[in-house]
Amino acid sequence: MRQFLASAAAVLAVNAAAGELKGVKMPDTVTVEGKTLKLNGMGLRSKAIFKIYVAGLYVETPSHDPAQLINQDEVHQVKMTLLRDLDHEKFAGGFMESFTHNSGEKFAAIKARVEKFCAAIPPLVKEGESLVITYVPGKGTTLQVPHGESVTLEGKDFAQALFTVWLGKKPVDEDLKNGLVGAP
Repeated sequence: MRQFLASAAAVLAVNAAAGELKGVKMPDTVTVEGKTLKLNGMGLRSKAIFKIYVAGLYVETPSHDPAQLINQDEVHQVKMTLLRDLDHEKFAGGFMESFTHNSGEKFAAIKARVEKFCAAIPPLVKEGESLVITYVPGKGTTLQVPHGESVTLEGKDFAQALFTVWLGKKPVDEDLKNGLVGAP
């Protein structure tokens, strides 16, 4: 019996750590709203010589097509684990810049929601802490932050604009995009 339990624990440990990048481990699946989401890919966000965070993209229907991932109206989630301390100004500023850069003329329609999203980012997110962003059709996009209140923003248009930050034609980081889409 003891041997069986040890074997079962080893199998669970392998399944629980399906993805690993820069020491950040992510399970192969997560459950949201009763839906099983699969790890589509993991990527590293870096800027110049700095490694900023590792992100994992979870979706109901995995795909290597960024446009499909942005436009699918299914539950999807991004988990970002920080590799360095990042203050609100830099983190929120990076999101704001990416939203404006990727949204073009659509930015005016989502500006108030982008500002609310950015305002929810804590004063400091420390190395090893995670932000989790989850889109649920009909409910909206929820940002869960460490040591703070989560915020939910309505609209598929907001979710598409947000996921375009990572997966769009002008992503915040091309290597990150390739990792999230599981590019070969």
